[in-house]
Parts: sequence; structure tokens; C-alpha cells
Amino acid sequence: MSKKSPKIAALIQSFEGQPWPAHYLGYFACFNEGLFYEAHDVLEELWLAERGGPRDGFYKGLIQFAGAFVHLQKGRLRPAAALFRLSQSYLGRYPDRFDGLDLARVRSLADEWVASLETNGFADNPLPRNGPPRLNMEG
Repeated sequence: MSKKSPKIAALIQSFEGQPWPAHYLGYFACFNEGLFYEAHDVLEELWLAERGGPRDGFYKGLIQFAGAFVHLQKGRLRPAAALFRLSQSYLGRYPDRFDGLDLARVRSLADEWVASLETNGFADNPLPRNGPPRLNMEG
């Protein structure tokens, strides 16, 4: 059970018994709803439980990726770019397809968002204009 809000706890519980950890699936559900802070929180619980294990950097990278969008939602463009880069540093250690996720696409998205922020000299937030991406697991 999640230590977070009842809504998030219920979401996580709805994923119990699936082939992937419920917190991992909850991350994608929250992310795709634009609930980036919640996505970060949900996956952080899994990361804390498995810290130092083989997925440590993978989870940290996904947490940072969601965190970058939290910064974009709050209009903090430079910190968003820094978190996109940090997510790249963690996710770059894993193969292009990992744990049902097209990680090459996630890394490419991080590059695209940083480029968009830098191209405009951090003067324009691309999130309201472009909307957030969706992250989908592969079968």
C-alpha cells in the first residue's frame, strides 16, 4: 500500500497482481494523466525499496524525467533542462528497450525538450504549446 494520498494508493492497488510492479505501472498512469509530481512520488517508493539494485539508475532516471515536467508546469525552465539532462545520465546506462519501455524514445524525448528550451534561450515554455508526451509500455 502506498503511503501517499488515498487516490494514489487506490491507483497502485489497482495494478497489484500485474506482471510489473504496481508502483512502476502507477508511474505511467500518473505520467500520462499529466500528474508528474505524483508519478515521481509513486516511483520513488519503488526506488527507495530497491535502492542499490540493478534498476536503481533506471528508476532514478524516470523519476528525474517526471520531475523535469513538474518544473515545466511551474515555469522553471532551467531546472527542467537540468533534470532532463540528469535523467539522461541515468537512463543512458540501460539498453534501448528495458523493462517493457522504449528507453531510446524516452532519451530522445529528453533531448528534444532540452533542445526546445535552449533554442528559445529558456524564454519560452514549450509545455503549454506542445503538451506532454505519453509514455507507453510495450507488451
